[in-house]
Amino acid sequence: MPPTEHYDILIIGSGEASKYLAWSMASAGQHTAVVERKLIGGSCPNIACLPSKNIIHGAKVAAFARRAAEFGLEGGPLSTNMEGVRHRKQKMVDGLIELHLDRFKASGAELVMGEARFVGERTAEIRLNDGGERVIAGERVFLNLGTRASIPDVPGLAAARPMTHVDALELDRLPGHLVVMGGGYVGLEFAQAIRRFGSRVTVIEMGAQLLPREDTDVGSALFQLFHDEGIEVLLNTSIVKAEGRSGQEVSVRIDGDGGQRDVAGTDLLVAVGRTPNTDGVGLSEAGVALDSRGYIAVNERLETGAANVWAMGECAGSPQFTHAAFDDFRIIRDNLRGGNRTTRDRLIPSCMFTDPEVVRVGLNESEARRRGTKYRLAGMPIANVLRTRTVSEPRGFMKMLVAADSDRILGFTAFGVEASELLAAVQTAMLGSLPYTTLRDGIFTHPTISEGFGALLTNLRAAD
Repeated sequence: MPPTEHYDILIIGSGEASKYLAWSMASAGQHTAVVERKLIGGSCPNIACLPSKNIIHGAKVAAFARRAAEFGLEGGPLSTNMEGVRHRKQKMVDGLIELHLDRFKASGAELVMGEARFVGERTAEIRLNDGGERVIAGERVFLNLGTRASIPDVPGLAAARPMTHVDALELDRLPGHLVVMGGGYVGLEFAQAIRRFGSRVTVIEMGAQLLPREDTDVGSALFQLFHDEGIEVLLNTSIVKAEGRSGQEVSVRIDGDGGQRDVAGTDLLVAVGRTPNTDGVGLSEAGVALDSRGYIAVNERLETGAANVWAMGECAGSPQFTHAAFDDFRIIRDNLRGGNRTTRDRLIPSCMFTDPEVVRVGLNESEARRRGTKYRLAGMPIANVLRTRTVSEPRGFMKMLVAADSDRILGFTAFGVEASELLAAVQTAMLGSLPYTTLRDGIFTHPTISEGFGALLTNLRAAD
């Protein structure tokens, strides 16, 4: 074994939380090493958030092109070149990697490309990607191991070599018929995008609605959207068997309301959850414990049970959003400087980038009822906002929950064009503990989506 090298900071994984921590610590003069297996900068710039939104936007351009006549434009037949779609995505990814490498160099943080396994307390053996080994010990150790797509234990499923979101981003051909297993964020975003590029698409969801954690009106609206775009959606349906090979011919046996039958396709995408990357890392050697689901056990300050070892991001059970991981970084950074920040009661927004978007911050109606929280409700079709008429995007609605006994905003949900811009305004109001009347009475630019707050919030009523 090589001699042990000693660093002030040892970070495993270069994802959102850890890269910012590395740049911050190294810039402050801390001798910092970051060990990364493959994806410089983590999943977001390489195989998740940004690449997927790049492809989703390309699909939106295709959808607009097919609507050209609606806008008074004339054009010829449209076809999709998936090699071109992939090239545009990869060009963006390559640029982002260069930006990350520049940041590592400028900060002084050392990026070590290899696979780490702990061999003792705060000490890891690194199998380098270009050959050889190093052993690095850190006075402080930070774990940002991430998660990976789960493949359920369904007979024949693994053998069918289904795509995950990672493989879907590398498509250089248009699937003839894409079968999507899962009606959550990843499955729905890809289902709509691939359909808009020209494929036949079937979505299979075990639950009674799409996006099972959202209110039923959200699930119904998404179902109607997909129906209108020619996407087959099968609810209350599970896959019990798979045969064939994704990318060639694949068949899944489904069990639903009508009994069992087979669905044949050319490609299969599995999008049914995440598995933490906590196996094979030697965490027990480092004294780091896992919870019952295999995530690293941490307290509200993101400290593990091992001295001077922290975990952050998805491997620590944080919400699976890049913006949540960035806040994990801020919590740890500030606490290292003497602060007392925690993950308790964080207000974390969500946005699914289908077209239209689905957004939420705070409570929805089903959560409020489950908690026994009394609320007043304001809701209206987003078509009531005149901005939607100018862009010919009237589909959707927005609604806000306000406390029954005060003017405090409890939560906001919207399904519609530019909904993420509404989300930011409501979240800001909630963070500032502003009453809902601030948004109701504000003078917003006309014609924008935000001016819809006035009309929305004049119609508060007691919840049913």
